[in-house]
Amino acid sequence: MRKVGVAATGLAEFTKNEISIESLMLSAIKPIFNNTPNLSQDDVEVVLTSTNANNKYLANIISELSGISPKVAHSVESLCNSGTNCIVSAYAYISSGLADTALVIGAEKTNSPGLVLEWDKSRGQYKHPIYWSSMFTSAHMRKFGTTLEDLAHVGAKNHRNALDNPYAYFERSYSVEEIMQSKSLTENVRLLDCSMPCNGSAAILLAAENVIKKFCEQPVWITGIGQKAISAGFTKNDDLTSMKSTIISASDAYKMSRTTADDIDVAELHDAFSICEIIELEDLGLAPKGEGGSLVKKLYETQDRKINPRGGLIGAGHPLGATGVAQTIEVCQQLQGKAEKRQVDGVKVGLVHNMSAAATSSTILILES
Repeated sequence: MRKVGVAATGLAEFTKNEISIESLMLSAIKPIFNNTPNLSQDDVEVVLTSTNANNKYLANIISELSGISPKVAHSVESLCNSGTNCIVSAYAYISSGLADTALVIGAEKTNSPGLVLEWDKSRGQYKHPIYWSSMFTSAHMRKFGTTLEDLAHVGAKNHRNALDNPYAYFERSYSVEEIMQSKSLTENVRLLDCSMPCNGSAAILLAAENVIKKFCEQPVWITGIGQKAISAGFTKNDDLTSMKSTIISASDAYKMSRTTADDIDVAELHDAFSICEIIELEDLGLAPKGEGGSLVKKLYETQDRKINPRGGLIGAGHPLGATGVAQTIEVCQQLQGKAEKRQVDGVKVGLVHNMSAAATSSTILILES
């Protein structure tokens, strides 16, 4: 297989402004062409769109609007981890030799139909994701003594980190006390424990090792990939204190990249809710089991940005189809030393964790400079 790297990236600000899905995508594509002098529309061989918007023939429409006539164009939908699934599909086209370049564009609108999985009738009247997050929270509290204050440290850290992210949805920080006093949605999930749906778009250009230097002097390489789908139904989870799909996909990604959790210098984790970041830290091997909350508190108190430096989903916002792409862009900028105020020192290996529907599926990417 050929090596595949990230050659260029583009972001659009996460907002609630009224805008079409096509315009959102174009706003993220534009900076890629503007900031990559040797790149022309003729260089792009694959166009993949990541969204839950249900727009027909969207990748082809975006290609035409962008002046691109690719070999391949199609959409990828996998709820909240559509973005990384799209990147993996692009990686496969390039590593296999079917294409030299691929443009991935993820976007979502605030009212995305992907916010609730109607198919999962096992949830009864509790269809909204806050209810599965509440069940994960209850299980972790019972087994490990996790507290509401532990959860609040996740949001306080990520909102603070988002202040230095010019594309973030939120523009203010919240104290631990403010988060704990925010509106209760369930017995253990408050409003500020949740990521917020919004409009947003992110784009990334991948290229094969034999052509990437034409577009980028400092490529970031995708060295590890792990994916696992357990089910669609939430009740297939057999242990609500862990995310089985995350554990399996992380193991595969570490093996492929020949790295371990100890090698990770920066990580973008899918903090759809506060409990998610705590569990993911443990399942990825970044914290011992039951100590994810303690690590988050330490990161908050020391202002260490190693985990979710752009603010995570809680601080930056969560436009479903764009999230995994935006996470990947952040890790690329960290590896290139271009993250400005968010920059973590000495970054050589980064991790992206993106999951869907109570971790019934997960994707892990390992990236290296």
